[in-house]
Amino acid sequence: MTPQCGSQPRSTFIVMVRILRCGRFTLDLSRPLVMGVVNVTPDSFSDGGRFLAPHAAVAHARRLIEEGADIVDLGGESSRPGAAPVPVEEEVARIIPVVRALHDAPVPLSVDTAKPEVMRAALAEGAAMVNDITSLASPGALQAVAGSDCAVCLMHMQGEPRTMQAHPAYDDVVRDVKAFLSSRVAAAEHAGIARGRIVIDPGFGFGKSVDHNLELLRCLREFTGLGVPVLAGWSRKSSLGHLTGRPAQDRLAASLAAALISVQNGASIVRVHDVAATRDALAVWQAVENKT
Repeated sequence: MTPQCGSQPRSTFIVMVRILRCGRFTLDLSRPLVMGVVNVTPDSFSDGGRFLAPHAAVAHARRLIEEGADIVDLGGESSRPGAAPVPVEEEVARIIPVVRALHDAPVPLSVDTAKPEVMRAALAEGAAMVNDITSLASPGALQAVAGSDCAVCLMHMQGEPRTMQAHPAYDDVVRDVKAFLSSRVAAAEHAGIARGRIVIDPGFGFGKSVDHNLELLRCLREFTGLGVPVLAGWSRKSSLGHLTGRPAQDRLAASLAAALISVQNGASIVRVHDVAATRDALAVWQAVENKT
């Protein structure tokens, strides 16, 4: 438990980084940004392979952009609990045709991968961000990103996808996750990745129980103290199913609630499947915030 976090004064987007450098893009963090998810996989928990074919993934990405996505996040390997790893060649074959087809997209393309080979291939085709669930821990990952001008999202995960939900345990989940992310930000900066290119993600659902996830959400503002933007990914996750009793496809209301609580508690970016609905919810929140 982190008893102080619930008593901290409420404020909006207290981060040292105000502009996120993202390849040829610069993203203004004065309002919450929406990252739209495109799973180019056959086994995603949320959409079951609907966008595995490149043309389907490209069409869905363009649809999310029309709905107001500020970033589109493309993933070629499922990271759901119990997921098996995908060979590099197969992940490249899934992702690169989609990145290539979206080279003219008006928003940054993020690639959700932990493999340096995939990072390099995607960046060479115009991807502007790397979203890594292992926080650039693979050999060569820091170097693959440092040599570009892309943004990077450093996420916390306890264990690895096949086993991470077996018995997650922490001495203090907020303190432990924050310490890990602080160390990864330092490693990224040491490798030559400027602070203005770095985002952190506490990794909701990645080696955490429902109680762990709720404590991280309650104390999310703690992470803004690291001086870089915070990303929150709650959309359709199993913790919401535990709380509501609803399957993944029926978790929109719960996902919107979690997204709003995340931005109220300091998140600068929310990663979601339902972009239009999230933008509407945030528009109402912002209207109220602008009057206070």
